Amino acid sequence: MGATWGERAAYPGGVDSFWVAALWAILPTIVVSGLFFWVLRSIIRADRNERREYARIDAEERAARGLPPAATTTEQ
Repeated sequence: MGATWGERAAYPGGVDSFWVAALWAILPTIVVSGLFFWVLRSIIRADRNERREYARIDAEERAARGLPPAATTTEQ
């Protein structure tokens, strides 16, 4: 069912299989979703590390000034 001589295929090499065509159709969505997940994960990790570092610096500053440690709150 591929392209006969003189016809142009929709894809280079012709996609005759339903599953190959389905893969080519869903592949961009999977790649963009993976990229989005990776970017979001990197942002969340950077925020977590930044908060941890600010807490460490704050604790050092409070200790240097002789203040008691800051109260920690836990949200439920």
